[in-house]
Amino acid sequence: MSKKNNRINVPEAREAMDKFKMEAASEVGVNLKEGYNGDLSSREAGSVGGQMVKKMTPVRTTSYERADRTAAGHRVTVTYQTDLIL
Repeated sequence: MSKKNNRINVPEAREAMDKFKMEAASEVGVNLKEGYNGDLSSREAGSVGGQMVKKMTPVRTTSYERADRTAAGHRVTVTYQTDLIL
């Protein structure tokens, strides 16, 4: 028995999610309209979903300086970039 997990559990959230989807579509230049959007290519639809995920999972960047291990007296900047997945 399969279970569908892509349903919105809070009915009031549907309007907010639709608004969020429209904002993401406009940011990536996809002409999304209310209702059926079967005329979109897979690439366009995927770019909207990708933009939504990008907004929901922020990226954190951390930088610090340390001594260079290959040249005495030199310093190097190290940067780590991580995605927060909740």
